[in-house]
Amino acid sequence: MTAAPLIVHGTALSGHTHRVRNFLGLLGLPHQLVDAPAAVRRTPEFLALNPLGQIPVLQDGDEVIADSNAILVYLARRHPAGAAWLPDEPIAAARVQRWLSIAAGEMKFGPAAARVILVWRGPGDLAEAHAIAARLFRFMEDQLAIRAFLAGDQPTIADVSGYPYTVRAPEGRISLDPYPHIRAWLARLEAIPGWTPMPVAPGPQG
Repeated sequence: MTAAPLIVHGTALSGHTHRVRNFLGLLGLPHQLVDAPAAVRRTPEFLALNPLGQIPVLQDGDEVIADSNAILVYLARRHPAGAAWLPDEPIAAARVQRWLSIAAGEMKFGPAAARVILVWRGPGDLAEAHAIAARLFRFMEDQLAIRAFLAGDQPTIADVSGYPYTVRAPEGRISLDPYPHIRAWLARLEAIPGWTPMPVAPGPQG
């Protein structure tokens, strides 16, 4: 009997969706993407999957998991190939969790918000988003000056989570030129076998 295919509800240009799809690729797990733009997320069918109306949502058989970082944790624990991406050792696990929190905080309200404002003309304060991104990227630059990856010397789901909105920060008019260690980290990630680059948004960015 063939296992039910993994289904990801999301959009191709969403950094949150990219986290999940990229990690599935790294784990060698095929999946189906079900496009879920804003209008779909307001439907009763989608809200039955995630009452908060947010993407991505992962369906793994009878299991339904929402929130990109929660899905990364689930996949890392659910599939043997994910073990190396989420360490058990307490300090290492805490470091990963800190970066997942940053991805849901400063990353979301900094570079991700700036991208939404400029690419999709979404609401928000661009100056505030830029200020948050500047603080975040200075911190990341300092951390990546002393280690190869965000949480240590090996890639983890922290890197999977932090990658998409960092690499596409220029779409929010945030230059990565001042951050050589961040740029080197992005290159290391994209050199990992199976890594999927974040797509470029075609929308307005002026």
